[in-house]
Amino acid sequence: MPVELVETKTSDARPIHLIAMDALDTVGLAPANVAWAKANGFSGEAGRTLVVPGENGAIAGALFGIGEGEGSLAVGALARTLPEGEWSFASTPTDPELAALGLILGGYVFTRYGKKPGKALRFALPPSADAARIRRIADGVFLTRDLVNTPTSDMGPDELEKAVRVLAGTHKAEVSVIKGDDLLKQNFPMIHAVGRASVGAPRLIDMTWGEMDAPKVTLVGKGVCFDTGGLDIKPSSGMLLMKKDMGGAANVLGLASMIMAAGLKVRLRVLIPAVENSIAGNAFRPGDVLMSRKGITVEIGNTDAEGRLVLADALALADAEEPQMLIDMATLTGAARVALGPDLPPFYTGDEALASELAAASLVVEDPLWRMPLWRPYDAKLSSKIADINNVTTDGFAGSITAALFLKRFVERTAGWAHFDIFAWNPSDRPHGPAGGEAQGIRALERIISARFG
Repeated sequence: MPVELVETKTSDARPIHLIAMDALDTVGLAPANVAWAKANGFSGEAGRTLVVPGENGAIAGALFGIGEGEGSLAVGALARTLPEGEWSFASTPTDPELAALGLILGGYVFTRYGKKPGKALRFALPPSADAARIRRIADGVFLTRDLVNTPTSDMGPDELEKAVRVLAGTHKAEVSVIKGDDLLKQNFPMIHAVGRASVGAPRLIDMTWGEMDAPKVTLVGKGVCFDTGGLDIKPSSGMLLMKKDMGGAANVLGLASMIMAAGLKVRLRVLIPAVENSIAGNAFRPGDVLMSRKGITVEIGNTDAEGRLVLADALALADAEEPQMLIDMATLTGAARVALGPDLPPFYTGDEALASELAAASLVVEDPLWRMPLWRPYDAKLSSKIADINNVTTDGFAGSITAALFLKRFVERTAGWAHFDIFAWNPSDRPHGPAGGEAQGIRALERIISARFG
């Protein structure tokens, strides 16, 4: 990590003063520092950094604006704006652990293809912050970002499987894979149908970890490594970010990393249907009727609604075990972005206790989530004249809700199920992360799982 947390502050550490809007005169700064700030037009506006000079041209410290009360993760901007060296907070942040995490996350750089690492910065760990927890959370977020940022040429179904095996090896987890035509033999027909047109064979990746008699937590992640849209092909502009269509898989792997690194007392299972939705003579077609693992027949109204198909087969397998908690994550619909934008993923669940915990956790750890309804009257929009269900609606309304309702049909036994329709991407730089792949929802989920099963 380019940003390093150190347990003990040294005499070389320069202070960072967190300044609320128009509070320069009330925080005990030296008069010379106040005068310097005012001369530079600094008044505590959110996200602005001002370096304070010392004697002989040295750097004495820095001021950072927190505006009207920006969240603790906002200090992540310091990782990109401070000069190199060792720093410490002049006073304890409101949430020391989140502030320290923000500093690490803000220093992330994707370096696989030659981009240089960020600045070498060292921060003294704020009082009461848990360094080990911060590092394992950051590791999980960085894993997610790295996977999403990697283009499909280096992150197809084969490479995604390898990434799972590397993670499993680190934590002594077990991995099994059902691949190619074996998917048909073992009754995963929709995963096979979606991925069969690619040169990279479709597969279901199954990773397990933990004691068999521990509470079961199962994570299912959409692993569409690239989505052309299939025969209902996307325009070129719609394909530019489709390397991130495996963002659900990347996020559940990041969450799995956090869980295993913490040694939580769970029996963890991670299921990833890994496919590429390509175009070839054997591609599945609009109007086809697919048999699902659950026995529900699905008419294909649009081949670009493929993520719910592969998830459905994986969810049917997961549900058969009746885990205490079943989470699926997917970059599933553009409708979710229209409704809530890129930074606020919706989640769906019929478990009221889980919904309350998610809402609370998302606020505490500054990992935004918003509950959306499983509005049953919209179920009828998925009707088909020749099959049990269609994979899309005909009117185009409530696309994220109807996608969640589609998935719900494949989860009958597990009460503690939640579906997350994530974007997995920052369209522009944010204080705690640059533009590019992003972890969404998994820090809130980690908090809940740790509280329930830690």
